[in-house]
Amino acid sequence: MQKNERFYYKGNPLKQLRAFCAVARTGKMTDAANELFLSQSAVSLQVKALESALETVLFERRGPNIQLTPEGRKLLDMARPLVEGVDALPGRFAKEVHGNMDTGEVVIAAGESTIIYILPRLVARFRERFPNIHVQMRNVTGRDGLAMIREDQVDFAIGSMLDVPTDISYTPMYTFDPALIMPEGHELAERDDIHLEDIAPYGLILPPRRLTTWRLVDRVFQQHQVPFNVVLEVGGWEVIKRYVEANFGLSIVTSICLREEDRLIARNMSNYFPKRTYGVVARRGRHLPLPARAFLETVQDVPISDSPWHTGESMR
Repeated sequence: MQKNERFYYKGNPLKQLRAFCAVARTGKMTDAANELFLSQSAVSLQVKALESALETVLFERRGPNIQLTPEGRKLLDMARPLVEGVDALPGRFAKEVHGNMDTGEVVIAAGESTIIYILPRLVARFRERFPNIHVQMRNVTGRDGLAMIREDQVDFAIGSMLDVPTDISYTPMYTFDPALIMPEGHELAERDDIHLEDIAPYGLILPPRRLTTWRLVDRVFQQHQVPFNVVLEVGGWEVIKRYVEANFGLSIVTSICLREEDRLIARNMSNYFPKRTYGVVARRGRHLPLPARAFLETVQDVPISDSPWHTGESMR
């Protein structure tokens, strides 16, 4: 490294260039000093250091004012965009990170039940506040959703989790009761207090066994040492409800899927099955983009209460 390079980098190049640009703009050391909240001597020293580093003269005096030399004009053309860009950086950064949300997108992974029963109200509330933010929903199963979260293909997922991996964070938002559903006229419909042993003789219609509901039902029946029989595995609660209505079997569902118009009999099974929570699933330690954070802040108080079985609890 040459002598002039060592000298130049001993100081602060940005401060030297900022002082140079201020003097060039105002034409006076005193005005530049006032603009920069520095003493006149400090501004003069920054300019002299820059001239020494570049081995050139940047200003010449013309009466009470100072003017740029030809070398000074060339340096000003080069330095002004740099200094203005650096000075504007905090404002630009704040706008990008805490901006007006005129652009951007939120990418959410969710299962079919979440997309049907939970997300419509959440997305509607978010769109009311941020109409220019594009919302993408990826319809995935739990396992595929976790893979997308880990690979940062989505901002987060909204769903239900029983077992939370160590690299994943799960924040419950809503709680729903478990319910046994049966067709109208079923012999168990006359009973208010139904036990697992009462269900065992009848076939169950459940989602595929890779999903949370199947594993939860299996776990509860095994814990109580009661056998059960799955007569049909089918994805989607709307489909399950239609098959129960058609008397193919009974099912254990989460109350969020129940509607007044369903031709079903439902009994609360909270004495056996745990309440199901739905919430935000994200990669642990990930810093979410601003639109994703805005979505979660906007929807945290949105009630999900269509079902007569819903507890109505918000678990923030």
